[in-house]
Formats: sequence, C-alpha cells, structure tokens
Amino acid sequence: MEGQLSDALSTTLAQKITDGTSRNPPSLTRRDIRLPQVPGKALAVIGMRRAGKTYFLWQCLADRIAAGAPRETQLYFNFEDERLAGIQAIHLQNIVETYYRLYPQFRDTRRVTFYLDEIQTVPGWETFVRRLLDDEKIDIFLSGSSARLLSREVATSMRGRALEVLVHPFSFRETLRHHHDEPLPEKTWDSLPKARRSAIDAHLRAYLSAGGFPETQGVATRDRAALLRSYADVALLRDIIERHSITNPAALRWLLRHLLGNAAAPFSAQKFYDALRSQGLPVAKDTVHEYLAHLEDAFLIRTTSLHTASERQRMVNPRKAYPIDPGFIPLYERAQRANLGHALETAVLIELERRGCEATYVKTPAGFEIDFRAQPPTGPAQLIQVCADLTAPETHERETRALLDAAKTHPRAGLRLLTLDSTPPAQTLPQRIHWQSAASWFLDGVL
Repeated sequence: MEGQLSDALSTTLAQKITDGTSRNPPSLTRRDIRLPQVPGKALAVIGMRRAGKTYFLWQCLADRIAAGAPRETQLYFNFEDERLAGIQAIHLQNIVETYYRLYPQFRDTRRVTFYLDEIQTVPGWETFVRRLLDDEKIDIFLSGSSARLLSREVATSMRGRALEVLVHPFSFRETLRHHHDEPLPEKTWDSLPKARRSAIDAHLRAYLSAGGFPETQGVATRDRAALLRSYADVALLRDIIERHSITNPAALRWLLRHLLGNAAAPFSAQKFYDALRSQGLPVAKDTVHEYLAHLEDAFLIRTTSLHTASERQRMVNPRKAYPIDPGFIPLYERAQRANLGHALETAVLIELERRGCEATYVKTPAGFEIDFRAQPPTGPAQLIQVCADLTAPETHERETRALLDAAKTHPRAGLRLLTLDSTPPAQTLPQRIHWQSAASWFLDGVL
C-alpha cells in the first residue's frame, strides 16, 4: 500500500524517535544566536557547512527543557541515516503517528517540538512540514546541508511559513567562551585589568588568523589549513558544481580563490571576465555574476554594495567581497600570511550581520571610502571605519578625514573608528568621532 513502511523501516523510525526523545543533549559551546519570536512559523537553521548548525539545534532543544518542557516533548530526528534510504515524503507522516503512539498524552493537549536535521534528503519534505504547522500542535526546527537548504529556497518552498536562522562560525566572544576565557557579561572593557585586556587583544589577533569554525579551534596550523581547504572544496563541489551543473568549474575555482585571496577588495565582474579571457578561460559575463551569487548562496562569501538611493548606481559600482570567516584569508592570500587589516574588516562585517545590521560601503563627496554604513534593526545608522594600526600620522589623517567627509551626506549617522590598538590614539580625534578598540567592540555586542 502506498505510504506503508516495511517492518525494518518502521522499527528504525520507532528506535530513532525513542533515542531522539531520551538522549541527553551533548556538551557544547553556547551560541549567541537570536531566534525569531513569530508563532506559527518553522525556523530554518541555515549557514556555511561545519559552522555548527546541528549543535545549535541541540542548544535550542536543551533551552526548552531548561525552561520546563518535558524531555519527551522534544524530538531530535536526523534524516542522514543509511537505514532511512528510500524514504519519501509520503512516509513522513509515519514519524508523527509513531511519535504519538509512543506519547499519546501529548497529542492535541500541549505543544511539542520536532528538530528535523538534514530533512532535505527527503524529496517533497516542504509539503509535509507546512501541513504539520497547520494540523498539529508541533513547533518545527529545520536544518540541513547548504546544497539543498538555501535561503532563497526556504522562502519559496515554504511559502512564507518559515523564517531563517543564520548560523555563522564562532564570533570572537564565542571563541573566547569555547576556550573558557570569556569575560563575564557584566564586565565592561574598561573595568577589566590591563593584563586581562592585553590577553584578550592577543586572543583577537589569533582569532583573526585562525578564524572561528568550531572544529578548527585549538588545532595545529597545518591541520587547520587542511580542514578549512576541505570546507571550501566540499562547499564548492556539492553546493555549487553538482547542484547547479557547472560546466566551467575551473573559472568558478579561480573566482573563489580570487575573492578569498583579496578580502575586502572591490570586485568588478568586467575585470574578472577580461582576466579569464586572457587566460584562455572564456566565460559569459552573466555567468560571472551567476557564479558570484552561487558563492554567496553557499555562504562561502558575503558581499557589500555601495550605499546609494539609485539602483543604477548600486548596480554599476563594484561590490566588495569578504570570506565568511577570517581563517580563509591566510590560505588564499598570495603571500600566505594573515592580513590583519583585511581580516579585521572581514570579522567586523560578519559581526554586523550577526547583529542584524544591513551593511553597505560609502563613497564620500571628496572620493574617500568608508568601510561600512551599518543600519541596525532599530536606531540610527553608524559609519564605521576599520583600521588595524592607527599610529602613523598619515593613517590617522586619512581615516578621520574620510569619516568627517562622509558625515556631510550622513548627518544623522554616528561616526566610529575601530582599531586593533587597545589604547586610544595619541593624536586627538575630532569630537564627533568615537574611537573604540576592536576587542571592546566585539565584546560589547552593541553598535
């Protein structure tokens, strides 16, 4: 009969449900990720491969138990299991029926939560999830491979019934927490002893070189490089080449190496198109734009556009591209070294994204460039200039002059200068410009 399971598959489902409602959550580093508070929506946990999506599902499960939910009301179910080979959407209702046979006291009497990991392996899963939201008292968390659970597809396939939760690699604060060296939340930067601040500064420089992928923490440099390269290679192959049937993988790989090796630099599709042709790799200009979109969809890179009210100006000006994690920079930078300035700018952009800000870059009337115009969900925008070292007088002059010039066209925006220095610059700053050490900014969690 259609939809009927074999005895072996029925036994597997029952066993996985029993395990998924009784297993203790694993020990993990707590993530600072905001969950949307909108009833009736599934939450789709998306992000770069190996960024920690599955562990975040377990964190959400543990939080609900800590808030008083019985363990049996929280079902973690991973579809990446060889015993589930061949399962189809029509079989998914059996998970619901098996769960309520084991726990009939919960049906229609209280809300339960299903954490469905790697559900994208089941064709047609979207219809099943939408029906659960309509017909059952079940909250849904979804997660899976970037290859089949991309942000654009969540929006279209779930028809507005799901909200995204983006998981990045560890932030700087989360990295300190992972290494058991996080300052107490109530401790402000200025209240920390000088020796403690110096230690945190050293941690930040290490973070800008090593990055924040959980699996790479504390790993030897050579092994970390191998891991990060494997992350990029797998994402490129499975999330882009296989998924989109790329016919010119050499051009795509060259584009990825170019973007990761030139973090924070403007990217011109026309110039890259010309460079490819000069190397005997002819590719259509539209294809270059498609490849760039694919790399963003796979969360390998993030881009910012020029801040302007003109859509035409936004389209004709180059975008700036950044890796999803600063740890990629020394692997692909030509000199194979950590470029602290570009790494710091990359980390600031990713942190702005974590904080829910819309980030663009600014060209001033005099032709200067501001790294970021950050628009938070509420409150005024901030113009943020990022500089690794402000000690040289010419650098100090350039950065402050750019901010003051930008203020002419953004009079309501705050002006902020972030540097790796832990002490204020020796030169006096104009009153409107607020200097802050990068470590303090990352830890404060506010713009």
